[in-house]
Amino acid sequence: MNRKLKLSFFGELWFEYRSELFFGVVLAALVALSYWLATYIPEDVFENIILPIQYIASVFVCLSGALLLLRHHDGIVIRKSWAVILLAWGVLDVMLFVFRFGFHISAVGSTPNNPLYNATVTLGNLLAWFLFIYPTQVLRPGWLNWWRALLLLMPIVLLELLDYYVDADLLPLIMIYPALIFITLCTHVRKYRLWCEDNFSSMDKIDAQWVVRYLTILAILGVSFYFISFCYIPNRMFTQNNLLFFMLAYATEQILFRPDPFVKAAQSAPDYLSRNETVSDGVKPAQEAPDNLNQGASAVNSEVVALSQWMDNDKPYRNPEFQLMDLRAVLPMNRTYLSNFINSHYSCSFFHWVNHYRVEEAKRLMKAHPDMKLSDIAAQCGFSSPAVFSRTFARETGMSPTAWNKE
Repeated sequence: MNRKLKLSFFGELWFEYRSELFFGVVLAALVALSYWLATYIPEDVFENIILPIQYIASVFVCLSGALLLLRHHDGIVIRKSWAVILLAWGVLDVMLFVFRFGFHISAVGSTPNNPLYNATVTLGNLLAWFLFIYPTQVLRPGWLNWWRALLLLMPIVLLELLDYYVDADLLPLIMIYPALIFITLCTHVRKYRLWCEDNFSSMDKIDAQWVVRYLTILAILGVSFYFISFCYIPNRMFTQNNLLFFMLAYATEQILFRPDPFVKAAQSAPDYLSRNETVSDGVKPAQEAPDNLNQGASAVNSEVVALSQWMDNDKPYRNPEFQLMDLRAVLPMNRTYLSNFINSHYSCSFFHWVNHYRVEEAKRLMKAHPDMKLSDIAAQCGFSSPAVFSRTFARETGMSPTAWNKE
């Protein structure tokens, strides 16, 4: 097999994340509809009944989610970190509740004549800092620690100090800082997805799509925050609070139930994060220059033959959890060398290479057993679900399994 998917940047963006684009459009439409419906809520009803209930619900969601994650963290760092974020968020909500209903101080848009002021934006950036910690740990595991997390917060602190002591309006800089962090995280999404494709044969549980959804919610949340700040109407906080509930609940569910890909890969850090990889005894290093080119080519050919025979005879790809490091049963190499080996000799990632075998196996089964159910074929070929099978088959052949079977 010598197949490599080549797409333009926008083509790849659409092919890989079209469902996330649809998700963002639908969510934005729902937010706009909620803003419109909120204008019909009487202001006294919102201030005295709905808003206190939302604050209490937010504290409950944060504290219960934090306790659930701490109880089932299983040693995964990101679960512990998100639990701390939820606890801090819950405490912050308690403080906002006390300030608003005890001292009658609103954190956002306190005066209609001056709805946007630096304290408002600073609070928004503080909340954004909490929410940016999670995707940073997902996309760059091992990089973020408490010192670096505080370092990300320092520009906001410095800008606030300069704004206080310097006779200049630094509000635009304070507003743009979260956008810079957001753009930086977006650049790491593709690296994360490519690393997953180089290590795993199934992407339904360890893909980048759910991170993209989280960033999409975060972007809509940020736009909504500034919209409320510029065009302050108290009832619009109804939509903002509901969007926060959805985001916190979504992130908690993903962190709790989705496996950590780096733990699954024997806790090996991706190459774009760390170049220091331990090589155990008997394992070929990532960079090995042969003494003789002919001997080197012969050794590589024997490795290709051995790998092909193993895949054809033992069919390890039938296991849905089949991953890159399982190739060490035939090729005693480290993770980096295995990944480079697949990429260089088959011109594709491990994910596409394995799924090519699975699709070819599915074709053989459909030819030999025309009446066999697609769900059974998917299970025997190593696909995690019939939906994943249909999507992968269409990507490889250009048509659905049903259409191919009829032809």
